[in-house]
Parts: sequence; C-alpha cells; structure tokens
Amino acid sequence: MSSIFKAQSTRRAALAAVAALAAVTLATGPAAAGSIDDIKAKGVIVIGIQGDNPPWGFVNAQGAQDGIDKDIGDAFAKSLGVKAEYKPLAVADRIPALTTDRVNVLFATMAMLPDRAKAVQYSKPYAANTLLLYGAKSDTIKTNEDMAKFSIGVPSSSVQDKEVTARAPQGTKILRFGDDSATIQALISGQAQAIGGNSAYMTRLEQAKPGVYEPKLTFTSLFNGACGKLGDKQMNEALNAFLDKFLVTDEYKAIYKKWFAVSVPAFPASVDGVPFTVQ
Repeated sequence: MSSIFKAQSTRRAALAAVAALAAVTLATGPAAAGSIDDIKAKGVIVIGIQGDNPPWGFVNAQGAQDGIDKDIGDAFAKSLGVKAEYKPLAVADRIPALTTDRVNVLFATMAMLPDRAKAVQYSKPYAANTLLLYGAKSDTIKTNEDMAKFSIGVPSSSVQDKEVTARAPQGTKILRFGDDSATIQALISGQAQAIGGNSAYMTRLEQAKPGVYEPKLTFTSLFNGACGKLGDKQMNEALNAFLDKFLVTDEYKAIYKKWFAVSVPAFPASVDGVPFTVQ
C-alpha cells in the first residue's frame, strides 16, 4: 500500500508541475502561436476581416475577399514577408476569433472604443468612419426621440447597436441582425423602418432602391485601427511600424481614394481610453 501511495503522490506532483507550467505559459500571452516570430516561420498571417461590409471587407463577385481592409492587410503581410490568409468574420465574432487564436490580427472595421480596448490591443488608426441612422425619405426622423416611432435595425454587437441603444427612447423597437448585409436587407424588405449603419451603407441602399433612402441622424465619427491580442508587444510594434511607413505612401492614398472617393483625413494622435501601444 505504501508503494501505491507513493506512486499516486508522485503522479499528483507531476500533474501539479504540468499545471503550474501551463499557467505560466498562459500568463505570458504574447509568446503564443500568434506571435510575429511564429507567423514568419509559417510564412502566413491569418487576418480576421468582415466578409459582408463593403467597402471595408466583403467577398466580391469572383468569390475573393476584397475591400480597403483587405488591401491594407495585404500590404501588412507583404511588410512581414509572408502571405495573407483571410478569415471573414461576423461583427460579434471578431474579438473572440482573435482572443482564441483563430486569427493572428484583425483588419475588420474595428472602431476605436474604450470598452474594446480592454479586450484587444489597437494599432494607430488607418481609416475614419461615420455612423449614421438611415431611413426612407418619406419618414421624418430629425431627433433621437423620433426613433421611438420606428423599428430600428442594427448589426448585433456593433458600434451602431450601442449608439442606437443609448440614444433611442426607452421602449423603441430595436432589431438586431447577424451582420451588415442582413441589416441592410431588413430595411430594404421593410422588416425594419430605419437602420444604424456606417458611412458606406448609403451606396448599397442607393444601389438597391435608388432615391428611396437618406441619412437621418449622424451619431458619431470614429477611427479604425488594426487589433492584436492584449499585451502582444511584438505584433503591436509591427503594426505601428508598418502604418508609420505605409500611411504616407502614394499606394495608401490611392487605396483610400479607391474605396471612399475622398482624400485621406487627418488621424488623431490619441483617442481617449484607447492606447495605440502596449502599456
């Protein structure tokens, strides 16, 4: 019995040592599979991107990933000397995909918000975005209070979801959809009477029903950054070094003009509650 007890004790000690080592490994975070060194060794970076939100990220008629986030993601991969592999993500799945190592980095219309900055590490901004409420020209929505008269659609867990929820009067019917395309379709089909969207929605609405819709309310202007995992200094430094060089190039200016038909705006040196570097 004594030898059995000793063997069990030895096994328990070994298991405890393994658990302790695993805890240390998890705590170190940035040394996980998504580090820049691992990415370069594999020759591929997996980039999380939206698959249904033109002109940011979408699948084009040829079945290929496209959009400004894809173009900038390609340039980042090139700066690392690796190939880019894209994983289209729904709005609510962007941060979970990063934190569970399904992707290495996000170029996924990630507006800079303090709450999000608690879960991911933002880079410096590389794009600007305005959030608005859209509705039919025949409907009158001039104030936040007017939203109470209508059913409002939003992509679930998006910034516009938070904006509409915060601004609409209590009791307003808010419909939440899985992605941008479903939200836009809800307005077009009449399932929703107005929708919260970004500045690119108008083009899609005009293509679907010319002359029917218009922006009703402007919520806020935001800036988008790329996102690595919290504490991953190596990824953060690589992203910022890339952006410092890339954002002043004619290539970047052409990309921005191509997708937004406007010149590159001025980006802020800081955003409250959103550090651009690992603290």
